[in-house]
Amino acid sequence: MSAAQIRFLTLLRREVNRFMKIKKQTLGAPLLETFLYVSVFGAALGASIDRQPGGVRYVVFIVPGLIMMGLAINAFANNSSSILQQKFQRAIDDQLSSPASPLELLLALSLGGFLRGMIVAALTFVAAWLLVDLPVEHVLVLVPSLALVGFFFAQLGVLIGVRAEQFDDVSFPQTFILQPLVFLGGVFYTVSVLPEPFETLTHFNPVYYMVGLIRYGFIGYSEINVALSLALLTVATVALFAFNLRLFARGYKLRG
Repeated sequence: MSAAQIRFLTLLRREVNRFMKIKKQTLGAPLLETFLYVSVFGAALGASIDRQPGGVRYVVFIVPGLIMMGLAINAFANNSSSILQQKFQRAIDDQLSSPASPLELLLALSLGGFLRGMIVAALTFVAAWLLVDLPVEHVLVLVPSLALVGFFFAQLGVLIGVRAEQFDDVSFPQTFILQPLVFLGGVFYTVSVLPEPFETLTHFNPVYYMVGLIRYGFIGYSEINVALSLALLTVATVALFAFNLRLFARGYKLRG
């Protein structure tokens, strides 16, 4: 194993150990939220709602969106809070001055949030699978969609964490931008039922296309162009990663 690999794995293990020390908060809480969403929206409300497009039950229709929501929010929250805490504790200075390259440091931080999001997504899938009969129709679309969504929001969390100077700078985007975009992105409903101009406005919400990709991977139904959405999500993720790498290379708002 090379020195670069050892440095990278050490940094990654540090990130994973950080969120695994508080499993009740990082893993337990999202799992409880999923159970409540499936119970309330699926069992209670779903019984009074007709089948969704594609002939699937309402509770099955919303589970892919819940999985995407858990993946996105946790990948974002992990990285934004981790970087801000390290900036306050001046721990980021030691990492920037270490032999680790900006690429190694960025990848380790990014994958830490990505893994937390994927663990939450996997637990959400297992919990939902125990409660409902959840199919997996297009695994070749589902796997890259989950990977791209998780890595995109991990990068977005890195960007917010780098730019943040206080905890409000992290909580504000998550509470007032990310969560509304997720909830208004078709997690709990099909956009075709919305009146105008809300149906048209939803098509400007990037989360709508991410939910559509993951829903198509699970149940085979989507209102979007799957190939185009995958391509655009790939471009956006790579561009955001390249931008973050440039910030790390410059030490933007990271060096004291």
